[in-house]
Amino acid sequence: MSDEELILLYKQKQLSICIGILYERYGHLVMGTSLKYLKKIEDAQDVSSKIFEELPLKICKHHIEFFKSWLYIVTKNECFQLLRKKGQAFISDLPIHLSNEEEKDEILVKEKQISLLESAIDDLKPEQKKCIQLFFLEEKSYQEISDFLQIPLMKVKSFIQNGKRNIKIQLEELKEFKNEK
Repeated sequence: MSDEELILLYKQKQLSICIGILYERYGHLVMGTSLKYLKKIEDAQDVSSKIFEELPLKICKHHIEFFKSWLYIVTKNECFQLLRKKGQAFISDLPIHLSNEEEKDEILVKEKQISLLESAIDDLKPEQKKCIQLFFLEEKSYQEISDFLQIPLMKVKSFIQNGKRNIKIQLEELKEFKNEK
């Protein structure tokens, strides 16, 4: 079964075997990613456990099209959350210790911007969202996306262009809304 089929089956029948299969497939990815960011095996194990404990709830809550990419982002966010609690953060995959409030505020602003961007991507039309994720997150070429999704190359370009425009519009509307308050 594909990841998408497992997720659908879990959403329909709540079969824990589906989570077990996903763990077998991606437990090493979650642990490896956690270790990359956290550097301590105990912290990486804690984050990995937490992610797979919360996975059933998150699967039911979110619409997931590309599970592996989604799981990587969830893992990275969990790691960043733990590092923030410890007064650390990552810039360009290098650990830093935040020594003053100004640096902490700057990191929090950037993380908020990333969160808003992820939210804007989630709100796109499905075909735009797929193309944006494949192009920017998985770094696929237009031709690779066209082949993968079995749609014409010009449609891929159009979906990416329109997706970028819609993201920009959403972010600008959000900025205007916050400025009005």
